[in-house]
Amino acid sequence: MDDLNVQSLLEDLKDPDQDVRQRATDELWHLWFEQKGIVGLEQIRRAEACQQAGKMAEAERILTQLIQDLPDFAEAWNRRAVLYYTTRQFKKALADCKRAIRLNPIHFGALHGMGLCYAALGDYRLAIHAFRQVSKIQPYSLENQRLILEFTLRL
Repeated sequence: MDDLNVQSLLEDLKDPDQDVRQRATDELWHLWFEQKGIVGLEQIRRAEACQQAGKMAEAERILTQLIQDLPDFAEAWNRRAVLYYTTRQFKKALADCKRAIRLNPIHFGALHGMGLCYAALGDYRLAIHAFRQVSKIQPYSLENQRLILEFTLRL
C-alpha cells in the first residue's frame, strides 16, 4: 500500500465533509481487502458467501486456510474476527482483532470490533478504550461516540 495515499486518506477521515470521509473510508476498505491481490480477495468473498448462506464452519475453514497461507493479511484476520463475533465466540474474535491491529494499526474496523468484543465480554473499560482509539482515526463516527457514552454509563 502506498503510504502517502494512506496518510492522505487518514486525513480525509477527519474532514468535516461527510462525502470526503465516506470516500476515504471506502478507499481504505478497498485497499485492505485487495492487499493480497485477487487471490486473497476471492477467498474473502468465498468465505463471506458461505457466512451469508449460514455455512459458518466452511467460512471459518476458508478464512483459517487464508490466514495460514497469508499470515500477514490483516483483512483475513479481521474477517475471521467478524465470523467469530457473529457466532458469539468473543474471545476468539478478540484475538483475531488484536492480530489484525498488530498487522495494521489503523484498521478502524478491527479496532471497532475489538471494542465490541470487550463489551460482549463485559469489560467496558477496555471497550471504551478501544472505541476511543477508533475515534482518533474516525473522529466523526457517531457510532463510536454513542458506544463510548453507552459503556461509560454501564460502569
